[in-house]
Amino acid sequence: MQAIASYTLRTACLRTDRCSIRNMRSLASQPSLFEESAQEVLSASDSFEAQLQRFRWEGKSTEASETSVDIEGRIVSVQTFVNEFWTSRQRAAHSLHEVSYRACFKPQLPRFFIDRLTRAGDTVYDPFMGRGTTVLEAALSGRAPAGCDINPLSKMLIEPRLKPPTVDAVRQRLLEIDWMAADECPEDLLTFYHPETLREICALKACLRQREQTGPLDQVDAWIRMVAVNRLTGHSPGFFSVYTLPPNQAVSIAAQQKINADRDQVPPRRSVPNLIIAKSRSLLSDYDQTSKQVLATVAARTRLVTGAASVTQEIESSSVSLVVTSPPFLDVVNYAGDNWLRCWFCGIDPASVKLTILKKVEDWRDAMTAVFAELNRLLKPGGHIAFEVGEVRGGRVRLEEHVIPCGIHAGLEPLLVLINSQEFTKTAACWGVDNNRKGTNTNRIVLFQKPQN
Repeated sequence: MQAIASYTLRTACLRTDRCSIRNMRSLASQPSLFEESAQEVLSASDSFEAQLQRFRWEGKSTEASETSVDIEGRIVSVQTFVNEFWTSRQRAAHSLHEVSYRACFKPQLPRFFIDRLTRAGDTVYDPFMGRGTTVLEAALSGRAPAGCDINPLSKMLIEPRLKPPTVDAVRQRLLEIDWMAADECPEDLLTFYHPETLREICALKACLRQREQTGPLDQVDAWIRMVAVNRLTGHSPGFFSVYTLPPNQAVSIAAQQKINADRDQVPPRRSVPNLIIAKSRSLLSDYDQTSKQVLATVAARTRLVTGAASVTQEIESSSVSLVVTSPPFLDVVNYAGDNWLRCWFCGIDPASVKLTILKKVEDWRDAMTAVFAELNRLLKPGGHIAFEVGEVRGGRVRLEEHVIPCGIHAGLEPLLVLINSQEFTKTAACWGVDNNRKGTNTNRIVLFQKPQN
């Protein structure tokens, strides 16, 4: 890895004023950002780069840059395009996406690349699938979904949403549970929950664990577990807990005790089965017959792996048309700390999950180069990788500037950098962070291609 340890970056910005695609509109709920008439303007010979150059969002033209990387005396220049390429609105995609997971991107990001770089039936893969945004969006667009994550929670979160049950089936299954039959009720969790709520949580946990001992959970039980995991903590009455931090993480017992004292609050009574039904109804609000039929067409080709992204022998070589992913960002997110309560509910030992949390950029580049080598094996000739890296450490480290050499050393060709720049932040208001001061306001994606030969 010494070869990529040292390089310089030069960026020269140009502004393009090319003709815009006609009749652009900002429909947040639609899978594509183009009008049908606008799509017809793009001929089959239009390159992805040409589409980006002509792209306009609410009249704003794309800014074009050139990024040059010096690798051992060889200059590699990569075009860079900056615009607002998809909506900044929250909860603007299919309702099945609405589960909580920290550091996840919007469904519009993978859809942007899926629509333009794949066809129906192609395999779309995410080696760091998290809550499964790319996997689900690929399935909803009629592509064969594949995903991998070293965190076993990931598969538990996405698999049930690829084959959802009905609300009636969920309600009936919940009626079969003995909500008084809790075999453990950890007293320290009363910091989060009313005693009766905690009893119901523990009864559900015991019931699911008992059923799992006889084999994999069926479609309905897996769905109930997924919903329960996403209702464990949050800051509204829709969660099992008293007010706490956003539902994508769980604070420590001591931290929650301080929150309770500062807010002068005690955990209120919540009904676990009622909240599971309510959340199920919300998740399934867009799940119509069309969605059901589309998911059914790709169900047999779904591949979900729990393990390291650099070693995925379960997935065939040259089988993937597109990879859309966002890897761990150095030491920004502590996944084990965020998920300790979810791991408790699911019977997972957090210490056994060897998550990738790297503090040095050099170590991160080494790890990502190994992942790129594996992705090169999985990709079809001509296939693409959209690698979203964001910016970390207050913008001082822009990982797109480090990832280009990783892909090159793995045998891939960097085509361009796409920066989706928006005036919003993914950091929640409860952190006291103002827009554009902290948090993430850009998606920075490096697009690679596997050579044809």
